[in-house]
Amino acid sequence: MFVFGYDSYMEHAFPRDELDPLHCRGRGPDRRDPSNLNINDVLGNYSLTLIDALDTLAVMGNSSEFQKAVKLVIDTVSFDKDSTVQVFEATIRVLGSLLSAHIIITDTKQPFGDMTIKDYDNELLHLAHDLAVRLLPAFENTKTGIPYPRVNLKKGVPPDSHNETCTAGAGSLLVEFGILSRLLGDSTFEWVARRAVKALWSLRSNNTGLLGNVVNIQTGHWVGKQSGLGAGSDSFYEYLLKSYILFGEKEDLEMFNAAYQNIQNHLRRGREACNEGEGDPPLYVNVNMYTGQLMNTWIDSLQAFFPGLQVLIGDVEDAICLHAFYYAIWKRYGALPERYNWQLQAPDVPFYPLRPELVESTYLLYQATKNPFYLHVGMDILQSLEKYTKAKCGYATLHHVVEKTKEDRMESFFLSETCKYLYLLFDEENPVHKSGNKFMFTTEGHVVSVDERFRSSLWEDILPGDGDSAPKAKPTELKAANFSSNVSKARAAPAGGGEGAAEPLGRGALEWFL
Repeated sequence: MFVFGYDSYMEHAFPRDELDPLHCRGRGPDRRDPSNLNINDVLGNYSLTLIDALDTLAVMGNSSEFQKAVKLVIDTVSFDKDSTVQVFEATIRVLGSLLSAHIIITDTKQPFGDMTIKDYDNELLHLAHDLAVRLLPAFENTKTGIPYPRVNLKKGVPPDSHNETCTAGAGSLLVEFGILSRLLGDSTFEWVARRAVKALWSLRSNNTGLLGNVVNIQTGHWVGKQSGLGAGSDSFYEYLLKSYILFGEKEDLEMFNAAYQNIQNHLRRGREACNEGEGDPPLYVNVNMYTGQLMNTWIDSLQAFFPGLQVLIGDVEDAICLHAFYYAIWKRYGALPERYNWQLQAPDVPFYPLRPELVESTYLLYQATKNPFYLHVGMDILQSLEKYTKAKCGYATLHHVVEKTKEDRMESFFLSETCKYLYLLFDEENPVHKSGNKFMFTTEGHVVSVDERFRSSLWEDILPGDGDSAPKAKPTELKAANFSSNVSKARAAPAGGGEGAAEPLGRGALEWFL
């Protein structure tokens, strides 16, 4: 699956950013319509799909193609482009992949086979540095420290820029910027990313502790007051935890634990236990950040990442249950609609752009439980993708999950995440699992080693708000408290289907939703 998508991109689309799998051609930014943010936020005229796929080649053990692709990036990619891109997308898709590939090339243990590059002189690190410097203007001239959402790689922040950004976009830069700072010995990048996280955190509601999803970067006023786990919020929470795992800064864990507790208290609906008790299976809903009142009756497909995050914190029982809910939706349509209305039990926004979040959670739950149920889930997903999304040249977005009509787009995350997580689910002997190295995945699925060198910095005293230089937490402190206490038991989904007996893997919940 990966090879068909990758080879099709290289044959029909490179050096353009993305592959159009129906017409077998490449696409770049939409120069005629700068307001087409769906395209222009992501495509920067820098061979996006090739860069985003680099570490997948390594994880799959294809050293010859990895070396060829890295040389191609070094020889052909430049960020000196008149492209206005979203800071978040450029960071997770491009910066993160360059850093991941650099770490793989320079790893003395070479766990994936020989991924070294002859005469390699840190070119990918230099490219990453160059891109990050071009993104830095987004952090200037903002009264809160929260960055502008978009930047022109040649000219800086466009003069007609909006002052509004989403929580995830502004607050999910710390992993990539932190790695870059620690590899370069330059605190600038981590400092601006950490300042943005702290600024957002300081704006949480005094009443609920929740954050909204859209904020004004000059006034700190919440324009979007929805608090949820999906689009606009998702990776903010993910990176609080992953920053701690990577860098060991105790305040990151403290923020995550507080955020997780507030999520349990205000967003979780349904019965307290996954597999027993009265009421409906648990569900995380969208609420008003100030009151905790329900704002709508839909959840989005991005939220399917959350069971994977719960696995990392150790809340496996709840992860099993929530994953079962998303898998039940997948079973119904052979894909996940972008938004699903849990009250009407129907799609609100019916397209599926080959997103990886359900696969990611499936993979992490299999790693945690080793229950073969998750191999069956992976097989289901694999067969659905093959049946409904395969196109003449690659794999295509589903325009409508019910009608199974296709759109002419293969997003770069299909190769960097969807294929990678599926492959790792089935590849039990992969070096990610067997090499003795510890690895973590960025929010774009890029693999980075959890390395002692990322746990020490040369600038402890100058990180924002770190004057008290709190001691770093030990890994053993990374444990889930009893988060299911104090949970709202209000019924969320429509009645019917029984309580669900205590069975392994949240089967009661799964059968209820099916």
